[in-house]
Amino acid sequence: MTGTLFIITAASGTGKTSLVKELLGSTDNLSVSVSHTTRAPRPGEVDGTHYHFTDKQSFQALIEASAFLEYAQVFDNYYGTSKQAVMDLLAQGIDVILEIDWQGALQVKAQFTQAVMIFILPPTRQALAERLSNRGQDSQEVIQKRLAGSLDEMRQYDQFDYIVINDHFETALSDLQTIVKSHRLTLRAQQSRHAALIAALFDDAPIHS
Repeated sequence: MTGTLFIITAASGTGKTSLVKELLGSTDNLSVSVSHTTRAPRPGEVDGTHYHFTDKQSFQALIEASAFLEYAQVFDNYYGTSKQAVMDLLAQGIDVILEIDWQGALQVKAQFTQAVMIFILPPTRQALAERLSNRGQDSQEVIQKRLAGSLDEMRQYDQFDYIVINDHFETALSDLQTIVKSHRLTLRAQQSRHAALIAALFDDAPIHS
C-alpha cells in the first residue's frame, strides 16, 4: 500500500504554515515531511519539528550523497527534502505533505508524476505586504526583498494542479481538506487501500445466504 504525495507551495507570507498545521490536526493518516534548511531558526521554531537546521557544509554533503528528493536555494539559504523519509512514509500508506518552493515542487513532480500539486495564493498584493510586515521579525529592506521574491514565486501558479486562495482562513482550510479527501477516493487510492475488500467482492467462492 502506498500513500499520496501532496505538494503545497506558497510565497512567503501567504499563511501556508498555519494552514498546513491545521490540516494535519484535522486529517488522519497525514504527515508532513520535515525539510532540511541552512537558514537560522526563527523565534519559536524547533529543530526536527519545523525544520532540520543544518550548516551549508553538512547540506552540501547530503547533496553529494544524493540524500535529497529535491533541494533548492531560496534567497541566501538552501532547503531540501529527505528522500528516504518521504519514501518510508509513503510505503506505510501514509499520505505525505511536502511544504516546498515551486522549484522543488517541479523537481518532485518529475519523479512522482502522480503527486498532487497545490499552490496557495494571497487575496491581494496589499494583503501579502501587510502579512510580511506584521511578522515584526525583519527590517523594511528585508521585507521588500521578500515581497519581490514572493511575487516572482506566485507567477509559477499555473504549473500546479490546484489553487487555494487564503483570504478567509477557514475557507482555505476547507478547500485543502476537500482536495485531500477527493484524492483518497480516486480509483488508484481506493484499489490500494481496499485491495482485500475488492478481491473478496470478486472472489468466485460460493455465496452463502
